[in-house]
Amino acid sequence: MTWRNIDPLSLDETIDEGKEEKDVEKRRASVWEHQELAQIPIKVLRGHTDAVTSCHFCFDDTKVLTSSHDKTATLWDTESGAALLVFERGHLSNISECALIPDKKRLITASWDKTLNAWDLETGKIIWTAAQAGLLTSCSVSEDGKYVVSSSDLENAICLTSADTGERLFHIKDHHKSTITRCRFDPQSQHVASVSEDRTIKLWDLVSTQTTLSINSTHTNVISNCCFTANGRYLCTASWDKTLQLWDVQTGTFRSHGGLTLSKGHDGSVSSCTFSVDGSVLVSGAYDRTVAVWNMETLCKTLELKGHADWVTDVAISADKKWVASASKDTTVRLWNIEHSEEIPAVIETRKAQGMGYHILQCEECGKAFSISRLENSDLVTKCVFCRLKTETRSCLQPPPLLSSVLPIEDGNQIPSSTSSSVV
Repeated sequence: MTWRNIDPLSLDETIDEGKEEKDVEKRRASVWEHQELAQIPIKVLRGHTDAVTSCHFCFDDTKVLTSSHDKTATLWDTESGAALLVFERGHLSNISECALIPDKKRLITASWDKTLNAWDLETGKIIWTAAQAGLLTSCSVSEDGKYVVSSSDLENAICLTSADTGERLFHIKDHHKSTITRCRFDPQSQHVASVSEDRTIKLWDLVSTQTTLSINSTHTNVISNCCFTANGRYLCTASWDKTLQLWDVQTGTFRSHGGLTLSKGHDGSVSSCTFSVDGSVLVSGAYDRTVAVWNMETLCKTLELKGHADWVTDVAISADKKWVASASKDTTVRLWNIEHSEEIPAVIETRKAQGMGYHILQCEECGKAFSISRLENSDLVTKCVFCRLKTETRSCLQPPPLLSSVLPIEDGNQIPSSTSSSVV
């Protein structure tokens, strides 16, 4: 495997092996970044020269895989923080996302250069390249390792490709009304979920080769990302409206009352989300430069991780739930050790507030249990929120339309809609 010098101004032609070893040792020694008053141990992985677009734990959490707008993908060692292998010179433009096929030791990269590449993880060589129409905004690999799905901004399409050969199997154009921001296989390799700037969620079935579920979400801005629980029952969506929503896609309970909203987690547009393997923890990242850790039993944020100097673009959580990885526009990847986070005073106080601040009532209409804040008057609140939503007549502002020329982003700035996918 090859090592790429972190310094972008260095000359690749001449390499002093002794100096390189010393530099590696220095990087290993400094990968633990000290921050005054920091309560969470942090490792910082430096090497990319542009925004990092995606991050994934792999190989039993001993490695982290990242992709970047610098046209490269990198395999990192989580213990030392060293870059083990850099996948480069395979794309002519930004890599929007990468995905791993562990059993076959292959890496998939999707790029704005309209190509999908499959790389050999051991040699760093390209196995196949699949040319596709339009800028590729996302990619995902099926759990069985047979298929790759990618999304394109041209014709708002998704494309199903053979992971072995790169052969195009299906091309579904006009799958959404606007740019698809993310596409994801469910853990059972039966469906592909996709979310879009048009604020809809779609599930495409691999057996029937049809869209079997289409949800007009209650998000009031672009849906930027989505993720499944390991059993495939729940789908979480992240949005530029600063919220996340949970959808029970197997039972369809959302049809009567919509998705369950997780709010007050971020002050900026939410860019990413991922579940732990057991589904007990949700991690989200946002353009407010923070990472949030959620307890899915209480549906409350339990931990906020701060330190990135720019937008958080993607997040991941290790299988043992001890580490959270976050990718950022600031060109770094951070590894946060949350193993002992419950011992932090601020987290203890948060959990106390969540435990003591609510009590359980029974809905007088549907009979189901629900919780309300102890600050609320239980004599007035006698129905669960879903029954209240069905019976109350409320007037509310309409969500802002998606303009063809510009879309809102952070800090009141605007960008052309044709490039809006680059923010994800």
